[in-house]
Amino acid sequence: MGGAQPLNDEPASGRKPDSLVRLKLAARRLFVERGYHDTRPQDIAREAGLGHGTFYLHYPDKRACFQAFVDEAREELGVYLRLRRVPGASLEERIGATIAAIYDYSESHPGVLRAAMADESMIGTEGTQAPPLLMRWGREWAEMLRKAADAGVTCDSYDAAIIGQAIVGAIHQVSRAGARGKIGREALVENLTRFLTRALKPD
Repeated sequence: MGGAQPLNDEPASGRKPDSLVRLKLAARRLFVERGYHDTRPQDIAREAGLGHGTFYLHYPDKRACFQAFVDEAREELGVYLRLRRVPGASLEERIGATIAAIYDYSESHPGVLRAAMADESMIGTEGTQAPPLLMRWGREWAEMLRKAADAGVTCDSYDAAIIGQAIVGAIHQVSRAGARGKIGREALVENLTRFLTRALKPD
């Protein structure tokens, strides 16, 4: 970790991209290690080896920095999800691949999803409030369920918005229980996939 530099250590041009990368990496480490509430802008700047004022060249406040961290985690997970998609896959295969991709990402990036899933409605009052990551994922599942129901693949009598949030909650809770109870990943993926597949089958 580098020591803090003078507040005006960044020129108006030339070094901003580098300082932004360093701030992002530092923020990621601290949000994962300490959580949102115990991480301060000055801590992030110090971890990045930059002056406190440099933080505010890139972010108006800590909440904006946290939102950037959440968005980056979401994009990274999206890559894992896209790599596991198989055209023409059955509903069970699609659900299984999605759950497995989430666990792949979690294992490759320890603590990132846990930190990113912090409920942003509980995070101070700085800036504009954004929907929590879990809620956004629930909306994405809901959209997938609507398309699947239109294609006759899943039950069309469910409210997709409700079931989408329920699925994300189940995946999140099972993941936490598995980590604490030392349940094998294969059993987690297999059982949750079978449960959701049967629950979503057309009437």
